[in-house]
Amino acid sequence: MSRLILCKRGIGLIEVVIAIFLVTFGVMAILSMQPTAWRTVGKSDYLGRGAGILHRELELREAWIMNPCNVVPTGDRPVQNIIVSGLGAEVRGDATYTVNTNITAAAGTTNSWTCTVTVTWPDQVARNYRNLVESADVTQQESFRFPAGCANGSNAAPADF
Repeated sequence: MSRLILCKRGIGLIEVVIAIFLVTFGVMAILSMQPTAWRTVGKSDYLGRGAGILHRELELREAWIMNPCNVVPTGDRPVQNIIVSGLGAEVRGDATYTVNTNITAAAGTTNSWTCTVTVTWPDQVARNYRNLVESADVTQQESFRFPAGCANGSNAAPADF
């Protein structure tokens, strides 16, 4: 029995130094990945906001075009600058997105258009510009006629359309 007690020894100084070294090395490795993680999170935030703006603009244009009561203006729409916070001016941490919309009539048809929306924003890290582009082919449909009984082309597009 006394033999078992004598064989049990505590942690030596060398084991403690090795453990401290391994823990320090692991912590330093994790800390070195931190700046890359922050940049990735920032880029994904811009991309997510841009995708939301793109989706909203494309849906708005598509809904207008599908109604046979509306006049569909073709060509480039006025460029819009959208501030994500919704405030009058850009604030710290905010971003301004530029939205370009182009509507072109499909060749050989009278009620089909292609709507292309481009959303651009500055990449804060690389100081260049990134963009998202999406197109939709849209046709006018009788089931979307509003108000009922309107004449074709009776509703002119709003100025900001």
